[in-house]
Amino acid sequence: MKVLRCLVADDEPIARQIIEKYIQDIPYLELVFSCKNAFEVMEVLERESIDLLFLDINMPKFSGISLLKSLSKKPEVVITTAYSEYAIEGFELSVTDYLLKPFSFERFLQAVLKVKQKGEKVKEVVQIKESVVAEKSEFIFVKSDKKIVKLNFNEINYVEAYGNYIKIYTENMILTSQTLSEFLEKLPDHFLRIHKSYIINFEKLKMIDGNQIILENDSKLPVGKSYRKLVLEKIDVG
Repeated sequence: MKVLRCLVADDEPIARQIIEKYIQDIPYLELVFSCKNAFEVMEVLERESIDLLFLDINMPKFSGISLLKSLSKKPEVVITTAYSEYAIEGFELSVTDYLLKPFSFERFLQAVLKVKQKGEKVKEVVQIKESVVAEKSEFIFVKSDKKIVKLNFNEINYVEAYGNYIKIYTENMILTSQTLSEFLEKLPDHFLRIHKSYIINFEKLKMIDGNQIILENDSKLPVGKSYRKLVLEKIDVG
């Protein structure tokens, strides 16, 4: 489960303490910093990666609303305030939720769940888009020896891990700097990981002989114990 890195901004010490305690009680929240004014928030956002900002509106010199308007890139925001009149303006600035003080832990958790669900939906959409692109494309570009090489998916027989590099086997061998897991994410569904060190083009599969896969070009590759079930399910021989 992804941990959400949180920033609290409120000029009232007691209000900060309450939110800090609520954050500590939720396992997937991490308190990164607690600020008493908007200027501290801007400093933290410049140097830290923040997923969720709990922001009071009525702070001295520079309000929470002014802060939101000034940020070109902002994390998910939950407003925490005693003033209901800013709600419409807050939502126009794309805040995720608006908590009126005093609020309970249950209401706080409800706001956090909105942020969490929003993040999961965005991740799901990104994954779907990446999958669609991979399925529609018939090729991929990789960097190799200071060159950018176009590879058709149907040219790839298998891929082998090689430290921080991978070897892509077509009629030739191409060495490129990325991990096996990173490369697998860019491949369409007919590519299958069969071992911690190997990915095969499933359409090139010729035979399974015990714990060994034989491809159409007669390459022989081992099947890892933890991957064997997945391979057999993919074959679905009944």
